[in-house]
Amino acid sequence: MTRPHAGPSAEEIKEKRDLEEALEEGLEETFPGSDPVNVTQPAPSRPDGHVKRSD
Repeated sequence: MTRPHAGPSAEEIKEKRDLEEALEEGLEETFPGSDPVNVTQPAPSRPDGHVKRSD
């Protein structure tokens, strides 16, 4: 026979809460974040003429 699952300990709850607070603070510090990733390769400019690109 198996025992019923005991809930998380007070220490586990505190650790999870601290982690969530740190994550939330980190997200707030970086908001709004960087520009979205550009999925296309821009055309080379004249100064880029010496750069070889592999498409």
